[in-house]
Amino acid sequence: MKSFVRKHLCVLGLLSRVRYQYKKIPDAAQKPNKHNLLDCLMSGIALFGLKYPSLLQFNQEAQSLAHNLKQLYGVNRVPSDTSFRERLDPIEAMELQRGITRIVAQLQRGKVLECYRYLEDYCLVAIDGTGYFSSHEVHCENCCVKNHRDGTKTYYHQMLSAVIVHPNYRSVFPLMLEPIQKKDGVKKNDCEHSALKRMLVNLRKAHPHLKLIVTLDGLYADGVIIRLLKQLDIRYIISANEKDLKYIYEFYHAAKKETCSLTRETREQTLSWANALPLNATHPDELVNMLMVDETIHQKKKSLHQKFAWITDINIEASMVEGLMKGGRARWKIENETFNTLKNQGYHFDHNFGHGTKNLSVVMAYLMFTAFLIDQVQEFCCKYFKAALKKIGRLKYLWERMRNSFIHFKIDRWEELYTLLASDYRAIHVQSVIASNTS
Repeated sequence: MKSFVRKHLCVLGLLSRVRYQYKKIPDAAQKPNKHNLLDCLMSGIALFGLKYPSLLQFNQEAQSLAHNLKQLYGVNRVPSDTSFRERLDPIEAMELQRGITRIVAQLQRGKVLECYRYLEDYCLVAIDGTGYFSSHEVHCENCCVKNHRDGTKTYYHQMLSAVIVHPNYRSVFPLMLEPIQKKDGVKKNDCEHSALKRMLVNLRKAHPHLKLIVTLDGLYADGVIIRLLKQLDIRYIISANEKDLKYIYEFYHAAKKETCSLTRETREQTLSWANALPLNATHPDELVNMLMVDETIHQKKKSLHQKFAWITDINIEASMVEGLMKGGRARWKIENETFNTLKNQGYHFDHNFGHGTKNLSVVMAYLMFTAFLIDQVQEFCCKYFKAALKKIGRLKYLWERMRNSFIHFKIDRWEELYTLLASDYRAIHVQSVIASNTS
């Protein structure tokens, strides 16, 4: 794998692009405020970039961080936690999508996405939803609500996320977010199906020339979604559960199928497929192709047997069935490499950093995903970041070392920080490299 050391793909270049987009966001403040909106937004990126477990802790250490936040994140004045929440709550969260879109555009120009080519020139995008907030008391006007039989209510937020994945790479690149929440004046809860329709339209609008293959859960294996995908010129690989798609399975079992077998160490796979099958009784004219995988994994004491199946609009041929299978299974990367990472690897995705009365919860989610995208780009592209990670060993410890360095040393450039992180703390005289932070 190549390490890309290019000005616009380094952390400073990526932060500059985010900052440029954030400058354009309208300020909804009714009166002048000593903390400008841009400082609040970039403080949010720093909060998640440094993996602080809470906004309160970040604010308590703000004095020690002031020099480094200004030099590395461009924050001229760190807002108090109260001011931070008040300034961000009215923002239309979709305004923050521009920062993510700008970084993805830079990945295209920087030829990084060429490494992620799937089935020739396509970009494989995994889409799935997750919950990140739930409370019986705390809520905002956009919360979805679940009413219980005992009269209590649960307020919650969910987020639909699209990330660029590849079967051969661990790194994932968030591409777009779509909040699952109530809209102004609407009483009925939003749902993943409606959110996906909005996301697909916005995705094509933001990236009109990007050749896309989306991989989706079986929840979306219906005529409405498939026709929308066709209309937007987006290819698909969708999980196919027999309980939900009995109609197409009847045709599949009756069809003349082609098969092939793959054997690797303890894993045996039989792949079978058929093309041009009717989707369901409601949309019999909507023809799709189906791939099924019968897999056996031989373990020491027993063998594990499992089946997988997908429908796709890609005409299935023997030369591509393995690639299609890997693409379908790559959908799990949005769960394992995205949501699990955000919840368990330092980002604290399911922690309530602030809920507000309007959009604060969703705004914080966008800022977190943006910081995560910047980290993923560095992990894939930046040799300085890779050297620091190799020295320290695990991302969790890297975040801790980075946060401690921000507190104890004055740092003027990102290269200085990575040099320090990649060095042996017990041997290096850090005072000769970076001034001690006595603020």
